[in-house]
Amino acid sequence: MKTHSIAVLPGDGIGPEVIAEAERALEAAGDRFGIDFTLRRFPVGAAGVAAAGDPFPEETRAAVARADAVLLGAVGDPALDQAPRHLRPESGLLALRAQLGVYANLRPVAVFPALVDRSPLKADRLEGVDVLIVRELTGGLYYGEPRGRDAGGAAAVNTLRYTAAEIKRVARVAFEAAQRRRGHVTSVDKANVLEVSQLWRETVARVGRDYPDVRLDHLYVDTAAMRLVADPRAFDVLLTENMFGDILSDEAAVLVGSLGLLPSASLGEGAGLFEPIHGSAPDIAGRDVANPIGAIATVALLLRHGLGLAEPAGAVERAISLALEQGARTRDIAESGAPALGTREMGERIAGLIAQERQSRASVAP
Repeated sequence: MKTHSIAVLPGDGIGPEVIAEAERALEAAGDRFGIDFTLRRFPVGAAGVAAAGDPFPEETRAAVARADAVLLGAVGDPALDQAPRHLRPESGLLALRAQLGVYANLRPVAVFPALVDRSPLKADRLEGVDVLIVRELTGGLYYGEPRGRDAGGAAAVNTLRYTAAEIKRVARVAFEAAQRRRGHVTSVDKANVLEVSQLWRETVARVGRDYPDVRLDHLYVDTAAMRLVADPRAFDVLLTENMFGDILSDEAAVLVGSLGLLPSASLGEGAGLFEPIHGSAPDIAGRDVANPIGAIATVALLLRHGLGLAEPAGAVERAISLALEQGARTRDIAESGAPALGTREMGERIAGLIAQERQSRASVAP
């Protein structure tokens, strides 16, 4: 039996809590399908600073280099907001992405039928919504040089830079994903005012000629933001640069009802990085109220995209849907005044459903 080595980086805030339930789900899938996973935990972010004075400690770097896939919780700690840049938790995340060479971030946004009433949008806009956001990860404002503030602190600069090669490789990921889905890519830019966006649009259009079975259209980012809530069913694959994708994917959380439900996968040439899209949420850390579904859904992406294990991935996804159909709710998606499960109890519920060979659809109250 092949053993799959997973580097687990719980991170900060609610990260350790939700990742514990993701590990539980992964182990349940392994037990059901006879797959052996070796899970080892390492610090990153503020936890890395506390453990080793580095948001991406050397031990963690070495473990990531050996792993088949990396499972990440969240990074961020307000206590380090004013720390030097090299000690901020987010610097550890950027270094982690750079080491792995991941450049395409996949963020699926599908509305669970059982949760249609939890979104502020009308139900008739949400039925059948299934969007895949493909976000470029290595370029743009987050990485461009020069950057920084002047000596007096009265001015600052960030550089928005992309190369055609960076755009081309992430565009291919989007078009290939669209071929497996509904055959439609919408590329997001601001080509009316930004030269970088003009290069983005031209390059995506050239790549699109290699995929005649995929329909391509282009939207300015402001229009895309409006249509994402006004007509989300119009989108199949949404292709974006780094910052636009960061913003739009958080906006898309309104469709499903909570940031706590959404997973992500970051892919490149080697091991992938898998993490829920929510932040560290320090205000609710340690209170057993965080929603672990985004982290558990991330396990499904890890199995499918990281290890090529489609059947166990499907079992995890079905277990999440079934738990919601049975009425299981954490605080963020429960109706006002209704009983809610804690982080651990929701994780246990889903893991139990993953383990079942035959899943019952009997109604179970939370």
